[in-house]
Amino acid sequence: MGEAGAFHLLSRASRLLWRASRCSLRLCGECYTFNVRAKLYGMPLRRSTFGRVRLPEFEKAEHALNEDAREAHSRARALASAKDALPVDAAAVILIRERGSRVEVFWVRRNERLSFLGGFYAFPGGQREATDADTVVIGCDDRNLASMIACAARELFEELGVLIARRSDRLTRGQIGSLFDELRSGRMDFPQLLEHFGLHLDARDFTFVGRWVTPPFSPRRFNTWFFLVRCPRKQQPRIINPEGELSFGEWIEAREAVAKWQRGEALMVPPVLHALRTLAQGVGDDLVERFLSTPHAYGHPVRRIEFVPGIVCFPLRTPTKPPATHTNCYIVGRRELVVIDPASPYEEEQRSLHDCLNEMRARGCAVRELILTHHHPDHVGGVEALRKFLNVPVAAHRLTAEALKGRIGIDRFIEDGETIELDGDPPLILRALHTPGHARGHLCFYEERLGALLTGDLVVGVGTVLIDPIDGDMRDYLRSLERLLALPRLTVLLSAHGPAIANARARISDYIAHRLAREREILAAVRDGVASPAEIAARVYADLPAAARALAERSVLAHLRKLVADGLLAQVDHDRYVAL
Repeated sequence: MGEAGAFHLLSRASRLLWRASRCSLRLCGECYTFNVRAKLYGMPLRRSTFGRVRLPEFEKAEHALNEDAREAHSRARALASAKDALPVDAAAVILIRERGSRVEVFWVRRNERLSFLGGFYAFPGGQREATDADTVVIGCDDRNLASMIACAARELFEELGVLIARRSDRLTRGQIGSLFDELRSGRMDFPQLLEHFGLHLDARDFTFVGRWVTPPFSPRRFNTWFFLVRCPRKQQPRIINPEGELSFGEWIEAREAVAKWQRGEALMVPPVLHALRTLAQGVGDDLVERFLSTPHAYGHPVRRIEFVPGIVCFPLRTPTKPPATHTNCYIVGRRELVVIDPASPYEEEQRSLHDCLNEMRARGCAVRELILTHHHPDHVGGVEALRKFLNVPVAAHRLTAEALKGRIGIDRFIEDGETIELDGDPPLILRALHTPGHARGHLCFYEERLGALLTGDLVVGVGTVLIDPIDGDMRDYLRSLERLLALPRLTVLLSAHGPAIANARARISDYIAHRLAREREILAAVRDGVASPAEIAARVYADLPAAARALAERSVLAHLRKLVADGLLAQVDHDRYVAL
């Protein structure tokens, strides 16, 4: 079994864990808090104010399923690729308050300067720290759960200044501010601070509502425990450092937050969208049950990611270049669909994509055609399998068709400026942009109403874009990037590798600035007498390991050819250049 098989097995194991927990709900037993039904993760049974369900004695009902699931997980982890980032434990707090009949949630926006999910809306939280294990949590005998509750409480205090601790209600705002100063200065860590001021955490104040794992396509992955928490009446959350990780925060009704996402005004990852949709349905006795109604809340990674409404990102494992491990296939439309870059050659990944499309077709959707952004192998590996499965045509730029001649047949050419209108409520309109540089026939697709640009390999969310002179051209590449900057209403980039990019214009500008800075370094090296691509790469990319130098040489050659075309250099033989 290969890499794709390993991840198929991981998915199977997660489904078994989900079946085990669902099976337990159908049996009879004592009435316990719903937020601890995942005993599979070592969580104690306890009471809470957010709703109850009946849970059984777990041991007999779960034994067979759990053994099967553990074996599958063990085998899958042994087979999974070491290239994927390992998830890091983290906690997030869904902070709510009641305003009469309205329930509001406090959401935050990540600073746009951040390389990972910059500009996304989220909930306060962060990674677990070593000192979290030292924090005493009353009413929780499980050390792992206790440390995650401590992580949630500490992060909430550090980021928003809200302290969820028993006896904190006797403190004034000034005293809470003094506690924060003690923590920020490093004079005390969080458990020392609680002990010194006679405070303690109570597990009843933190309701577990899911554990979501970042999909493997991301360069940074988290195993995030979500806790539902009521904001103390005397405390008001605020962004402690607007120049830091979080730039903005506000109270908002969940339904309005969802409406902002639907209008293309807010980007968020699936667990945040799920939480807001759940809260928008109301706070009742079944609230926690609704939070936990999806297998993704039990650590099963999301495959179908809707960063913006009507455009589904479906990451597929492909033989792509590191550090990427996946290529994003996009399913665009609400009723009438197009599938862009069905990329994977692996049968297990192809079956997952087919299953996703079958679910969408069962809801009344219809796939009109398959579309290719360009011809590279990590974008076209599953085209023929999906064409056979759906019996639909394949469309691409005519230069892509030429590059694929004899391997993949293209039924229709897509021209620069062409619009693809997809029926739905509301309809989506993609405008094709011929953007050569990475590949001669490269296409991007722009949905102006949403401000969403599908960038293919022109701009990526993980790794860097290789401009190889065999098929690429640095002058064309920079011109294509400049063209993207001129698009009206551009807000989000949906790339072929990695998560969506919220700070669209800033990222494109950074790409241009980075290439021009590298060009200046190469020009300076040639003026100093460094003449060949290999020698220039050794100087300009000195920090790269020798194994990566071959790709660096290709990029240097692309820059050298641009500098020759610009009249700044001359080529004196097949691999030597001089300054003019």
